[in-house]
Amino acid sequence: MFNIIERYINRMNKDDIREFANSKNINLSEEELNFTYEFVKKNYQKVLSNPKLFNIERYKNNYTEENFRKISKVWQEYYQRYSNYL
Repeated sequence: MFNIIERYINRMNKDDIREFANSKNINLSEEELNFTYEFVKKNYQKVLSNPKLFNIERYKNNYTEENFRKISKVWQEYYQRYSNYL
């Protein structure tokens, strides 16, 4: 499974991040988009290898309050849905 994710991440671009965020009703500013893109590209392996230790609160200051609330909700939804596969 990690190989599939790695291939996707390697091909992923900022438009993919923007489209996903928009699909979740999250309107990222350019700075938020840049931060998210760089974070995912650099840290996806760490997050996937131990999602229980991932503390999303550490990144609160990189987003508006509204976007952070929405992002936290999406994180919880996906964690609950997919954590058994990681």
